Amino acid sequence: MRVSRYRFYPSNLSKHVQVMAAIVLLQLNLAQAAVGQQGPAVSTVSAQQPAVADAPQQSSKDNIPFNVLGHASLNPFDAYRGKSVSPPSLDNSTRLDSLIRDGKLYLHLQDAIDLALENNLDLVIARYNIPIAQMDVLRTSAGGTPRGVNTGVVSGTPGGAGGAFAGSSGAGAGGTSGGAGGAGAGASGLVQSTLGTGSTVNFYDPLITAKTYVDHTTQLLPNQVLYGVPVIHQNTLLGNFTYQQAFSTGGTVQVAWNNNRQTTNSPNNTLNPALNSYFEFYANQQLLAGFGRDTNLRYLRIAKTNQKVSDIAFRAQLISTVTQICDLYWDLVNAYDNEQVGERSVAFATTTLDTSRKQLALQAIPEMDVLKAESDLATRQQDLTIARTNLELQELYMKNAISRSLDDPVLQDMPVIPLDHTSAQVQPGNDSVQDMMNYALKNRTEVQESSLVLENSALSRKTARNALLPQLSVYGFYAGTGYAGIANPLSHPSTNLPSGFGGAVSNAFNYSSPEYQVGLQLNVPLRNRIAKADQYRTELEYRQSQVYLEELKKRIRIEVRNARFALEQGVGRVSAARQARDLSQRTLNIMQQEQKLGAGSNQQTLAAEHDLALAESALVAAETDYEKARVEMRRAAGSVLEDYGISIAAAKTGVVEEDHSH
Repeated sequence: MRVSRYRFYPSNLSKHVQVMAAIVLLQLNLAQAAVGQQGPAVSTVSAQQPAVADAPQQSSKDNIPFNVLGHASLNPFDAYRGKSVSPPSLDNSTRLDSLIRDGKLYLHLQDAIDLALENNLDLVIARYNIPIAQMDVLRTSAGGTPRGVNTGVVSGTPGGAGGAFAGSSGAGAGGTSGGAGGAGAGASGLVQSTLGTGSTVNFYDPLITAKTYVDHTTQLLPNQVLYGVPVIHQNTLLGNFTYQQAFSTGGTVQVAWNNNRQTTNSPNNTLNPALNSYFEFYANQQLLAGFGRDTNLRYLRIAKTNQKVSDIAFRAQLISTVTQICDLYWDLVNAYDNEQVGERSVAFATTTLDTSRKQLALQAIPEMDVLKAESDLATRQQDLTIARTNLELQELYMKNAISRSLDDPVLQDMPVIPLDHTSAQVQPGNDSVQDMMNYALKNRTEVQESSLVLENSALSRKTARNALLPQLSVYGFYAGTGYAGIANPLSHPSTNLPSGFGGAVSNAFNYSSPEYQVGLQLNVPLRNRIAKADQYRTELEYRQSQVYLEELKKRIRIEVRNARFALEQGVGRVSAARQARDLSQRTLNIMQQEQKLGAGSNQQTLAAEHDLALAESALVAAETDYEKARVEMRRAAGSVLEDYGISIAAAKTGVVEEDHSH
């Protein structure tokens, strides 16, 4: 067939031209709307902070809060415009500046926690998981498969306990294979590859398909019998429209309206131009496999459960971060107190050396005592250097944990002064171990997450059983055809068809040329081994998850008891360390008194002071272990947020109230 260069033969297009023009205009509008900026369809609360200086600025109409994106818009073209997420702010909160005095950062424990809630980048990263889970709900409400959410704990902040208690970052929950298989092993040794398995789920967003074109064809004919001319010229104008919609019951509908207009130079055609309009309505409903809202809305229900899991995972991240901040704070207190002990020890050794040198000048002591005093001072100066560098490291860990940026050299070198120290009253908790275990089993995030994941597995069991059934559907359609056109004078026709396009459309819809059909369609897979294997696998995975949940509860009970034992041991260590420190202090006092009376030597007094320094360091270590044991007790019992008065809503926004009583 040879197609010549396009030539248009003018003719009366009537109403058909208006219809085609409307379809073309619709396509142009949709194309223009889709050209807008492309970007992630989500924005976070934290993303509303001021943008980074070097970041490209986006249009304000494209940067919207993530919770607005899922709402229906009055603008029909809004669905085709991409939305952008504002760059995250890396500026430290104003609270940090308010705690700086005389070039030093003064911190209470609660101040450190509040600063972490505002600035800690682990929490900033975790906040993005909340709108990501919401976008999964938006996606699955249209019939898409859930992409899953991250349930792991971000542990990018060095120092302290990190994320060791709650586990490192993981793939998360709800990473469904969409019923088509997937990765084998899941988190914590669980296999969850059949999560969301079942019959195919259709997309619920309506789909409009439109097609229009103008075509010209010229063809040399070896035989003139059919068309009556040696060269046939045909001009075709086509406009087709289809609307498709699926429903959560397992049903689908489709409406099609096809139209074309054709002119030709053949004298054998009865109509020239010939107009054709065709209308069809088709409906289908699954009756066995794929029937029901439970099966067809399973992805949405999984996504909503995963959204709850995401909220719990953020709570786990918050607990992990607060626990780490507490451990960092008490490590800082330990380093600060040890540095103070070292300074006092060096000062005492320096005074002793000066006294020994004066006594040597008076020939009251041998030179060996001076050498020993010098050696002792050098050792204590070395210990002080180690204590100071350790303090600087702990200060750096703390400043990193409570700030978004350490680019400021002044902040990098700024000393941090802890204002909270171990109280005089050191005692184990008053709550019984059984009460703490019951509270932990109710509030620990691991139990809550596993219970929700178990719900998803139970839903997969149900949908996998439905997928075992044969596919039986009832369907029906109605169609009508209308013809119209102007009689071809060359063919001497006799026809009573309407001449305009309106007549063709009217005949397509007025039941003058109907076709309708109602029927059943059955598909029965013989042996059905794939669906059978998937169904039984869902049973195994569900039972495996049940065992894991029970094992988790056992582990939590052991953790609570172990934390209680550690707390009781900490109380005993602090009590013994305080007694040892008091005895060392009394010994030093006696040695100093004897030296004044001439019954003791500098070396004896220096040795007694060294023993006191060791006892003070041991007390500092015991008190630090006790405070960290208290933190671990709260973590194991699941009461960290309640005990420190932390609001999850405030943590999600990164805005914490200013007033805190210490």
